[in-house]
Amino acid sequence: MKALVITKPGGPEVLQIRDRPVPQPKPHEVLIKVAAAGINRPDVAQRKGAYPPPPDAPQDIPGLEVAGTIEAIGDAVTLWQTGDKVCALVSGGGYAEYCTAPEGQCLPVQPNLTLTEAASLPETFFTVWSNVFDRGRLQPGESLLVHGGSSGIGVTAIQMAKALGSVVYVTAGSDDKCRFCEQLGATKAVNYKTEYFIHTIAQLTGGKGVNVILDMIGGDYTQGNIQSLAEEGRLVLINTMKGKDVQVDLSMVMRKRLFITGSTLRPRDRPFKSAIATALKKTVWPLIEAGQIKPVIHQTFAAQDAAKAHALMESSTHIGKIVLEFS
Repeated sequence: MKALVITKPGGPEVLQIRDRPVPQPKPHEVLIKVAAAGINRPDVAQRKGAYPPPPDAPQDIPGLEVAGTIEAIGDAVTLWQTGDKVCALVSGGGYAEYCTAPEGQCLPVQPNLTLTEAASLPETFFTVWSNVFDRGRLQPGESLLVHGGSSGIGVTAIQMAKALGSVVYVTAGSDDKCRFCEQLGATKAVNYKTEYFIHTIAQLTGGKGVNVILDMIGGDYTQGNIQSLAEEGRLVLINTMKGKDVQVDLSMVMRKRLFITGSTLRPRDRPFKSAIATALKKTVWPLIEAGQIKPVIHQTFAAQDAAKAHALMESSTHIGKIVLEFS
């Protein structure tokens, strides 16, 4: 098969097409003929040598989400048959014509989606469900603030929280991105380049603050997040793009009885990820099939143009997801 390989740590140009053997599914795995693979920031970090894959994942083929047709199944697979169209969360190896995936981490491709659209879903949907609804315990009627509202994670969180009955606020880096987020369902999008989110959130909530914050920024946003949380509020961290070392007012954490948590998804075991898939299939997949939640794809690229796709990801000018297509 053809695969996009990280030939050495570096810029987008180090992604090169190489021949690799087709992987063989283990007893509880399926082999997917990949139609499309989503691009995510961890892929960029892995390409730069800053985010090594787990030991059991392909070491030089990035890609955390795919969609396609099941070509073969392992001896112990009970959930799927050959010919089924699925999207899947994987630990690596998605940038290839074939990819294996644990059967519990696959989800059906709804009839109203293309395989390219389906490939844009798993990584962000698994991440948002696990962090906003499991760790953050967001409830209907509560409010959510999402930093990076126009990112793949952001557009997923806006739609999912809105559809499940919450009020959503976001930050984004341009007026156009803010308008898009509001059209998608955010009650208010704050342009972080022209206004400070702390003041806006205080005004919008009558000084009470929001119930949950999903943050991929870290750094100097952290104290502002703590100020912007309501009593019993939950701050959930999934990245630290502005730095991991911070100074915060812990007395405010105590006074408000706040919860500060976070997670990384890739190292978690298969039963954990399978449980997320089960929850998504029950709660979120019907909303996608009903058209209440839709994939947001900024641009697709042919597999041989993966370097251009990574350059776009690093420019942060996109809204939503970037997807590679394999012919």
